[in-house]
Amino acid sequence: MKKKKLKMYLIIFISIIILIVELFPIAIIIMNSFKKDIDIWSANPFSFKPTLDSYKKVFQRKDVMLGLRNSLIVSILSTSFSLVVGAMASYALSRFKFRYRKALSYSFLISRMIPQISLSIPLFMMFRSLGLTDTLIALIFAHMSFNIPYVIWVLLPFFSSVPIEYEEAALVDGCNRKKVFWKIFIPLVGPGLVVATVFTFMMSWNEFLYALVLTSSNAKTAPVVINGFMGQYAPLWGQLAAAGTIMLIPVFVITLAFQRYLIGGMGGGVKG
Repeated sequence: MKKKKLKMYLIIFISIIILIVELFPIAIIIMNSFKKDIDIWSANPFSFKPTLDSYKKVFQRKDVMLGLRNSLIVSILSTSFSLVVGAMASYALSRFKFRYRKALSYSFLISRMIPQISLSIPLFMMFRSLGLTDTLIALIFAHMSFNIPYVIWVLLPFFSSVPIEYEEAALVDGCNRKKVFWKIFIPLVGPGLVVATVFTFMMSWNEFLYALVLTSSNAKTAPVVINGFMGQYAPLWGQLAAAGTIMLIPVFVITLAFQRYLIGGMGGGVKG
């Protein structure tokens, strides 16, 4: 009994330490967003008069507004397309038996492991030949290249765990494959879809490298624009912190909104 309690206290203690380490940078960025540049590097980090000057300057910049708009469009569209394509591919891989099915499944996993830097130049050359550089379409397709394999592998255990009897009963009742997929499987794998939606959106929202290589002015996303605050001679620390805090808001909102489904979905599979 004593051992169990000791183990529980140890787990709680380690969890608190991990939580503090994870939250510390977030607390710093939020606190600095309410400081003047001169106060950010002062000896006492808590001695400052809160101000919204950095936020006002950020919201007055057209490039930041454009970057946030581009980030939102690219994240929403690439997530939506990736979910549809990834869910259909995952369904096919889990339900249909054909040659090289396993090899095909692992090829998606391997493609997800390729470093982005290795693909950024080939993608740039491909989109350049198509006349799509510095466009949102190019970014959406680039993001789909890493989002679709992720969606497939997240949803595979969910589709595989749906009992075959559900599918057979629906087919006997007159449903075709299309109806089985949309009306039977999609509601059953809902928790997995929520997990895939949240993480693919966050991956697109935070993506930096493809946006840096594939855009120059019109299609710049927020991370690239904010990186410009580092400046040639002196970083704009206050504006950097304010813009970083603004970038956190959609992530917090989505995570909190879907918290219940995320916890259930990350358990994996459908409870039959």
